[in-house]
Amino acid sequence: MSEDPRRGIPRTDLALATAPLAAAAQRLGRTRVRAAVTTAQERARRGEIRPDEVIDAAVTSLPTRASSLTPVLNATGVVVHTNIGRAPLSPTAIEAVVDAAGYVDVEMDLASGARSRRGAGALTALLEAVPDAGAALAVNNGAAALVLATTALAAGREVIVSRGEMVEIGDGFRLPDLIASTGARLREVGTTNRTHARDYLEAIGPETGCILKVHPSNFRVDGFVASVGVPPLSGARRPDGSPVPVVADIGSGLLTPDPLLPDEPDATSWLREGASIVTASGDKLLGGPQAGLVLGDAEVVELLRRHPLARALRVDKLTLAALEATVSGPAPPVTTSLHVTADELRPRVDALATALGREVVAVEGRVGGGGAPGVPLDGWALEIPVAAVERLRRPRGDGPVVLARVDDGRGLVDLRCIPADRDGDVTTALRAALRTPPSPS
Repeated sequence: MSEDPRRGIPRTDLALATAPLAAAAQRLGRTRVRAAVTTAQERARRGEIRPDEVIDAAVTSLPTRASSLTPVLNATGVVVHTNIGRAPLSPTAIEAVVDAAGYVDVEMDLASGARSRRGAGALTALLEAVPDAGAALAVNNGAAALVLATTALAAGREVIVSRGEMVEIGDGFRLPDLIASTGARLREVGTTNRTHARDYLEAIGPETGCILKVHPSNFRVDGFVASVGVPPLSGARRPDGSPVPVVADIGSGLLTPDPLLPDEPDATSWLREGASIVTASGDKLLGGPQAGLVLGDAEVVELLRRHPLARALRVDKLTLAALEATVSGPAPPVTTSLHVTADELRPRVDALATALGREVVAVEGRVGGGGAPGVPLDGWALEIPVAAVERLRRPRGDGPVVLARVDDGRGLVDLRCIPADRDGDVTTALRAALRTPPSPS
């Protein structure tokens, strides 16, 4: 009688001791690698693979990365793309995150050994970038900054807001619900299309906690419209003479004016116009990590910092490191992608078209992330079949995943957000997606 071939299936402990699986366990963890070995052993018992193929099958089934998140090359032309993580970090910020991954002096003064202000470097960098702010605070996202502000200033009291600024901020989250969750009461003023300064001022009473200005960055209302800026509200007072704080949510995270985005609010301008504090996101036009920024009057910011909710919303050391490096370092990828011109993009797209035998078409990119919805970013793209766009999204071994877009029934590969040194990777991915053989060398 011949021996059962399944007896040749390697034992789990011996399999885990082999060089490739031992190395994988060091990188991915022993539990994950053991599960891959067990699966391969079961396949061998069912006769799907030979016993001597168990090790290779286990290695092949393991992920190439420690995280389930898949890196993508953004060829959509949308700079701040919410579905793929908004802002990509700069090399400087990535280096800062790696440095901060171990033990760091996030709350310690190394000279004295005493406890220090958490994230002082990042906050100092913000204040240097926005000198009009008396103080700064960082929390875990833009909505958190707004929630903290309204909770600290108006819990149990009223928040005055224009009906034209009652926005939905994404994924079904609406401003009225967000404010209501803080324990504050909304006092709506004006109409959907027209609100005047007197609407705000006449609504102020003893129960007024703050006035809220929200920039409707992800939509526009045209026609018979009127809105109120910060200056007419900055001197508002309650009946007892106490000042009413003006909380201005600019959303996008622009710290100073950008000529490319003339209608996009920035922290510096709104503080100069009299806002008590400005709240914003860190991972949009600022180009940094996900964070919520609070900039403005030192007393108001300190009131927020000392509120119990601030502890629950604080950012970690990795975010602080990336934020500081983004604000004080070289221009982040978001800034570069926004300002690259069509003339600068054309030679790169032409080279891609020549390599693949495809057509170049004029396109308009977008800022994205709810920022500057009416601002087109002129550029050029490679036109490809829609089916190729779908194939580009599928991971293929060690090759890059390229996210293109579909517009008016055509696939478009826009290099606006692709670093120039990755054009070769895009070409390789497109050859596979288009079933185009490489040109002879």
